[in-house]
Amino acid sequence: MGSGKTHWGKLLSAKLQLPFRDLDSLIVDKEQKSIADVFSEKGEEYFRYREMETLEELVGREESFVLSCGGGTPCFFNNIEFMKKSGRVVWLNTSVDVLKERLLKERMSRPLIKEISDEELKRYIIRKLSERKMYYEQADIIVNEESITLEELIRLLLQNE
Repeated sequence: MGSGKTHWGKLLSAKLQLPFRDLDSLIVDKEQKSIADVFSEKGEEYFRYREMETLEELVGREESFVLSCGGGTPCFFNNIEFMKKSGRVVWLNTSVDVLKERLLKERMSRPLIKEISDEELKRYIIRKLSERKMYYEQADIIVNEESITLEELIRLLLQNE
């Protein structure tokens, strides 16, 4: 959350001339509701199931694309294994302070953090990263998002083909 997945995904897809897909946007289209509404009306468990289902449908339907998934996507239903079998997975390893700065600006559009105080946000980010790190570390490519260029990211992706 807030690592720059959508930003980098759009840049990468344009440079590689591949379609860009955003998993959350696909779910919004399917549900005809915002992610926040899906969470509040049906809960996280329902959302995570729809997320897995949408991911699998996308991979079955399209051959090549750049995907921005939610920060929790790799952590549920063995999604990280499925993602790795289906393509190359990149973890944008962004610092806690940068994440906090970005998320403070976007809090109301983020259902998991909209009720968290400014003071608690940093602790929340640290806790989420520690819970998810074991999944993120399975990525094929791990980059420090603050210092990488698009050309370097493409080189890393092509190097790992």
